[in-house]
Amino acid sequence: MDEVLEAAEVVADSELEGAVVWLFRVIGILLALAGLGLWLFTQAGFLWLPAVLIGIGILLAVIPGVLLELLELFA
Repeated sequence: MDEVLEAAEVVADSELEGAVVWLFRVIGILLALAGLGLWLFTQAGFLWLPAVLIGIGILLAVIPGVLLELLELFA
């Protein structure tokens, strides 16, 4: 856990924090769209797979921005 916080602090200290947040947002949106595609356009027997992809995609789209804001707030 300490390594993750150190990596987040390094990103927050650099000028690349906006780029990293948007990279995670794009990946999250792609995962959510892939989950929606699996759910809507296939006859998936495993309904938990699209749900997991959508959930992880939403988390990746929201959490990095909030995490960096909290790190800046407490730093």
